[in-house]
Amino acid sequence: MHVSVLWTLQTLQAACTAGAMGSSVRTPTLTALLCLGLCRDLRDQGQARTLPKPSIWAEPGSVVPWQKAVTILCRGIPKAQEFYLIRDGHSATWGREKPLEPGNTAKFSFTYMTDAYAGRYRCYYQSPTGLSEHSDPLELVVTGFHGKPSLSAVPSPIVTSGEKVTLQCGSRMAFNRFVLMKEGEPRPSSTLDSQRHTDGQFQTLFPVGPVTPRLRWTFRCYGYYSNTPQVWSLSSDPLELLVSGASRKPSLLTQQGPVVSPGQSVTLQCLSDVDYDRFALYKKNSRDPPLHRVQQPQAGLSGADFPLGSVSSSLGGRYTCYGGHSLSLEWSAPSDPLDILVAGQLPSTPSLSVQPGPTVASGENVTLLCRSMSSVDTFLLSKEGTANPPLRRRSEDRAGQHQAEFSMSPVTSAQWGSYRCYGSHSTSPYLLSHPSEPLELQVSASSGDPGPSPTGPSSTAGPNWHLYVLVGASGAFVLLLCLLVLLLVRRRRQGKGRKPGPADREPKDRGLQDSSRPAAAAQEETLYAAVQDTQPEEGVELDQRNTQDEGTQGMLCAQVSHSRSRLSQGRVTSPPPLPGALLDTEDRQAGEDRQRDSQAPASDAAPPDVTYAQLNHLTLRRETSAPHSSQFGEPPEEPSVYAALAIR
Repeated sequence: MHVSVLWTLQTLQAACTAGAMGSSVRTPTLTALLCLGLCRDLRDQGQARTLPKPSIWAEPGSVVPWQKAVTILCRGIPKAQEFYLIRDGHSATWGREKPLEPGNTAKFSFTYMTDAYAGRYRCYYQSPTGLSEHSDPLELVVTGFHGKPSLSAVPSPIVTSGEKVTLQCGSRMAFNRFVLMKEGEPRPSSTLDSQRHTDGQFQTLFPVGPVTPRLRWTFRCYGYYSNTPQVWSLSSDPLELLVSGASRKPSLLTQQGPVVSPGQSVTLQCLSDVDYDRFALYKKNSRDPPLHRVQQPQAGLSGADFPLGSVSSSLGGRYTCYGGHSLSLEWSAPSDPLDILVAGQLPSTPSLSVQPGPTVASGENVTLLCRSMSSVDTFLLSKEGTANPPLRRRSEDRAGQHQAEFSMSPVTSAQWGSYRCYGSHSTSPYLLSHPSEPLELQVSASSGDPGPSPTGPSSTAGPNWHLYVLVGASGAFVLLLCLLVLLLVRRRRQGKGRKPGPADREPKDRGLQDSSRPAAAAQEETLYAAVQDTQPEEGVELDQRNTQDEGTQGMLCAQVSHSRSRLSQGRVTSPPPLPGALLDTEDRQAGEDRQRDSQAPASDAAPPDVTYAQLNHLTLRRETSAPHSSQFGEPPEEPSVYAALAIR
């Protein structure tokens, strides 16, 4: 259009010039008319150049899956009368549409998108004053024409907040370029040339970041050939980057143990005491995105189960899990890694032996030897019934055999159990050989080791010797508590039986009286105590004698009986019957006292005071008896105090 207008103007200018120079007979009128037309056309051309160019876009987007509908929209000024759609590389107009009423926008619809419609499009419009300029180009891309590439994160799709990550897009197809698109954005994030890897794969690396938990980081990638830049492959599987934070890490568990066999079903549990409402499970170096699960109540803990299905070689690997909140894009710190090892993936079967033997004493040095005739570079020793990861040792070549030693020095009862060993290669550390025959290691208890029960070791960690210590300590504590209770009860009864009375005050009073008599101060005082139970089944007898070389000599006899209850006190010349040993001692002392009293002044020979008391917690009375003469007819010189306690 612009070219034809310019050509017409140039033709008119040449005609004017030729007419003016070639004929003198032409009137000035013709020249004036031609110049007037030229000026008007130039004015119209200037007005056309001032019209703004329209805007163009596609809905739902410019990247359209195969055979999906798409609409191209073109918007101009309000006075636009008609819109035109053109495609680069084609001379003819692709389409023309009237603007929608009311408005200044036109729609160009494609019901089924194919490679025939892929290309670069522009639009323009016509107004009463002329035609507008062309819009900016729109790349209309169709996807799904080639096989999909793969997208993975290096080294992991779990990224700490603020860090960067590299995304790798690759394919076995020889694509010239790869495109990375972020979910939610209409235009590609990046487009890079591919490079051929040593394994024959074509790939490229896209740097991304730094990542933050404020945005969702989900990506897809595509590949295409340079001769058809608007015809892309299928999209890769979406890859979501998990932004890991500093919240408390969960725990990752398995009920099947770290070593599994083909045919088993494996389920991993991610648990936490933090109230997370979503969980993610990731396998290291896996091209698959992390698995997501919502919270499932787990006995007071938040957690989720991840069924991995039936065991196969692809199941082996190192797993970690994460917890998160639905209101935040940030995830917790990773759990401790859990290795899942798949047995039976190598044709070899090692053998397992023990030195010095399968039955050893606690504290001895024990060595388990794992051997294999096949070439393996690593041996693993596993204890059955435990969740602990197997021990690993590098293989050594000795006498044509591959072997490794597992030392237990010194061995304890915790090592009691059944063991198996496996072989593996460093190139596939999670794929193991067939297990060896089980070896039962029995550890006898030493003096400080309670050892396992006769029925066998614990299913997890050998005998629980600390339980024996706890039971023994508890028994000793209960026994000590019973002894303390018995002592307190006995002392309480003794305190109730001895109540202060005249008999208790007698030694003090007599001491004061004797201190005023010099002759009596040289006398000896003897204290006797006898406690006797009248019932044979509860009989307890206690004799006590305390003799002093100086001071007066007295006697206190206490008798406890459950059959009598009374308190009597009197001045008597003879005590009640005493046991034989006490009577013999009494006779000897009486003879010595009589010999000593015969030399004393007659004024001091006074009849002795004898106090006899019986205590009862039911009735209490006091009696004083008249003094009696001794069996030798002489008044006794020694004061004697007798107390009888009766409780029944």
